[in-house]
Amino acid sequence: MNRKLKIVAILLLCVITGYGLGSFTYLLRFPGEIRLTEFTTHRLSIGLPLSATFHETAAVTKINDTPLSEIGAVRLGRPLTIQTSSQGTAEMTIGAFGVPFRRITLDVVPEVEIIPLGHAIGVRINTDGVMVLGTGSFAGEGGETHRPADNLLRGGDLILKANGTDINNKEELSEYVAESTGEIIFLVRRDETEMEIPITPETAATDDVRRIGAWVRDSTKGIGTLTFYNPETGEFGALGHGILDVDTKMLLSVRSGNIMPSTVTSVNRGARGNPGELEGTVNTNISMGSIATNCESGIFGTLEPSVREDFAELPRFPIARRTQIEEGPATVLTNVSGTCVRHYEIEIEHINQNAADETKGIVIRITDPELLRQTGGIVQGMSGSPIIQNDRIIGAITHVFVQDPTKGYAIFIESMIRYCPQTQELYV
Repeated sequence: MNRKLKIVAILLLCVITGYGLGSFTYLLRFPGEIRLTEFTTHRLSIGLPLSATFHETAAVTKINDTPLSEIGAVRLGRPLTIQTSSQGTAEMTIGAFGVPFRRITLDVVPEVEIIPLGHAIGVRINTDGVMVLGTGSFAGEGGETHRPADNLLRGGDLILKANGTDINNKEELSEYVAESTGEIIFLVRRDETEMEIPITPETAATDDVRRIGAWVRDSTKGIGTLTFYNPETGEFGALGHGILDVDTKMLLSVRSGNIMPSTVTSVNRGARGNPGELEGTVNTNISMGSIATNCESGIFGTLEPSVREDFAELPRFPIARRTQIEEGPATVLTNVSGTCVRHYEIEIEHINQNAADETKGIVIRITDPELLRQTGGIVQGMSGSPIIQNDRIIGAITHVFVQDPTKGYAIFIESMIRYCPQTQELYV
């Protein structure tokens, strides 16, 4: 009997320890700052057997409908409501048994209004330098095998300069290498570090051209969706996720780029195991705007003046902080035929306010019969389609569930506001 009690005690201790470690890890990942909109009620879910205390401030007036001046410790096992006042900051301390574990800043900010769009666009990015995809070998004039860049360059490297000369595209790199007579010192950016790498080109037997043995790329293009336009700044946001190189899977560094109008000509419907795709034509002769940033939350830049005029009369919507999003009905604006943007019904199924990957903070499901008939659910090219709930823009579609194309992920719009493929290769 004693042996059984010991086993039960050990198992119970393991469960408690595991839960405690999981809760502690969750709390460590919890953001140190939460943005709230002024003069609004927000809902915050933490779901841990802990408590929180709040320091009095004019920025927050009530917690769970109780004035801040009258409230003590608040248990966090259930969602709590926070009623804000004017712009400012407040502090929330999370702890247990009187021991503080984590301090969270509540930043109360003014209302921000933007114009949700949903238009299909063509996207072209020219990289900052020339991206290395990988290295290889080639035969020399005497039949020997050359690998000049092997173990020196690696996939994802950006070649910025050659012997101090700026390298802007793959043609410039190829020409410089071909005309070289000796060792070349390349300035290369690897991750966040710049370094000089010496490489001596060799002559290839196939065409009598000097090469370093590396596959490179300097641009990428594709189709996506324009998410929003900020009429106060002229800036736009699109896609809801960054553009990665198709081979290296690394975020592309932008030297220049632009978005162009696109017409959706057909849809490959999504099915289980096959997410489907929008197909369309892109008017490469017209630039809608220039791209300045490509980051984890999407692409961002400035619209052309003529495009701003076209969008100026469209309705503005305030952005929703993640604490204002609710499970339940919502609508998505998207363009799946021609140039027509329509509202379609969806369901918000889950909200993870503390998601490690903010592009997957919201789980959505397409419920609109017409959109399901046309696309089968979420298809490639719909990334960036804005989502509206309770007359606020809450986020944008980012990913599809491959095994269930009626469902997918969305990014919080506040994550996008924070930052205001066909491929061509060349062997050198």
